Amino acid sequence: MLTSPEDRLQCATTLTPMLEVRALRTGYSSAEVVRGADFSVRQGGVVAIIGKNGMGKSTLLKAMVNIVKPWSGEVLVAGTSLRPLKPFRVARQGVTYIPQEKAIFGDLSVEENIRLGLPKNADIDAAMSEVVTLFPKLRGRTNQKAGTLSGGEQKMLLLARALVSRPALLIIDEITEGLQPSVRNILRTALAHEQETRGTTIVLVEQDLEFAFGVADSYAVMKLGQLSALRPTAGADWRTVAEAHLAV
Repeated sequence: MLTSPEDRLQCATTLTPMLEVRALRTGYSSAEVVRGADFSVRQGGVVAIIGKNGMGKSTLLKAMVNIVKPWSGEVLVAGTSLRPLKPFRVARQGVTYIPQEKAIFGDLSVEENIRLGLPKNADIDAAMSEVVTLFPKLRGRTNQKAGTLSGGEQKMLLLARALVSRPALLIIDEITEGLQPSVRNILRTALAHEQETRGTTIVLVEQDLEFAFGVADSYAVMKLGQLSALRPTAGADWRTVAEAHLAV
């Protein structure tokens, strides 16, 4: 049976958001990139951050997990501030971050990559069974070098490794980039399953609004480093939103 880092977060009440981002500002050198982002997500909520390229979306996610140091503001998970923590200690708070950049270990096998995401003393056989149930294309690939997988299969492995870590909060940066529709559907189904069965809180940056709106219950638009208020995806047409906020 897989153990769960999120068990440490169960003390959070239903009145405490799983994630709170308060007046978060950051940038590079003297250039401010994120200009006072504010939003909160309830436990089990799924938020999509959308916007054109170069608006600060990826930097926002990196600042949330302290890969990019915040200039000011606060990020809290279940009421606990992440501000003083190194990125690896953020992960120990039940936060799993999937970067936009390639993050699998190509020289390691599929199983070895999965092991890297497992909580201590977790059952690898149970984990691999879960992985191939969610991602049938990885069945029979246990000993295959991850670097020899197709691009879509590598993204499946990346998400699988994140999910077996049993996150309380999953933060994802443009996982669908460059993928064909069939692979996007597999990833969307896996995320929906994670949220519905385990109540995982998810924040994702996405350019594919059909994918994002198929998972998220709310969204915010980032423009020139400023984040809008959250809006519900229910009743919103992703094509109209894309035309308004993503069209060149």
